[in-house]
Amino acid sequence: MKSRLPQGFGGGPSNMQGMLRQAQKMQEEMEALKAELDLREYDVAAGGGMVNVKINGKKQILALDIKPEIVDPDDVETLSDIIIAAVNQAIKTVEETNEQEMSKITGNAMSGLF
Repeated sequence: MKSRLPQGFGGGPSNMQGMLRQAQKMQEEMEALKAELDLREYDVAAGGGMVNVKINGKKQILALDIKPEIVDPDDVETLSDIIIAAVNQAIKTVEETNEQEMSKITGNAMSGLF
């Protein structure tokens, strides 16, 4: 009894070469996108805009702006909490953006392979 493979499977060496070319192209696209994402800059605010963080795609803090009216020498803990929230939100924004952009490449390619 002969079994049939689904379309896109089998086909011998020429099909394998095509898959390898597709994988190499996807890798090149991912590397180019990673370089682009590393250069992006994001501005994130916390505490009602009292603390602003500027971060790049490499998750490096480029600037931290604190409005003078939030600085209370008797309540440094609140300021610390707001700064931490701003930095964490900035990192989360970078990670989510990177994941969404990469999935545009990998999601399309993976659906063609499987």
